[in-house]
Amino acid sequence: MTCTKDILTLSVEIGDAMLRNGAEIYRVEDSLIHILESYDVENIDVYVLSNGIFASANEDKEDACSMVRHVPLGSVNLGKISALNQLTRDICNHDCSVSDAWTRLEQCKTLPTYHGLIAVLACGIGSACFCYLFGGGVLDAGIAFIIGLFEQQLLFVLQKHRVSKFLTNVFASMFVSVISIVCLLLGAPILYDKVIIGAIMPLVPGVVFTTSIRDFYNGDYLSGTIHLIDALLSALCIAVGVFLTITGFRYLGGGINL
Repeated sequence: MTCTKDILTLSVEIGDAMLRNGAEIYRVEDSLIHILESYDVENIDVYVLSNGIFASANEDKEDACSMVRHVPLGSVNLGKISALNQLTRDICNHDCSVSDAWTRLEQCKTLPTYHGLIAVLACGIGSACFCYLFGGGVLDAGIAFIIGLFEQQLLFVLQKHRVSKFLTNVFASMFVSVISIVCLLLGAPILYDKVIIGAIMPLVPGVVFTTSIRDFYNGDYLSGTIHLIDALLSALCIAVGVFLTITGFRYLGGGINL
């Protein structure tokens, strides 16, 4: 018979993986509770934050145990969240034993991400589409597409060197702004502001901001505040990168009129 500690550890590990990949707070709490109940664990208390899990089980029995887990904020991976949700459903339907659940959990954690070339193309296409959507022309969208291709490669390099998310946003937005302004100075008839807007959109933390609103709606005010602050700081870093670049060209580049 599986002990309570093993079951609680499994549920917390699943919740940890869900949080690391951007799952909503209510979804993680609901998953942990249903997993524990499916294994007939009683007296359950689960409290989940954006960056932490507190769980206890069988508090009035000899095998009572509790766990505290710190979970750093991570990026969103909907593929892994979907796989973890399916694992949770199979556990609740009693179609998966504890040992099988551990095996499938490791498989969920190691699911392959999109190929680098696909991510690069997606960033370029997204930048071009947003540029056109916000009022840019065909040429502007073409420039934004090219910038987006190089922008994603820069993001890969910064990620490889483990640069913090905030500095990554600053450097990437500065890169986008520099290339856009240089194209303008070289005589390209573009609306550089539209190009910048389109190319920085892949950096905008839209999913994180939406998650914070959902947390507020579900009454998870602390988690909603954490996500909201994270989104606002990311947006601020993007704005700082663009501001520094434009200001530098204006005052250090001989008073260029932008």
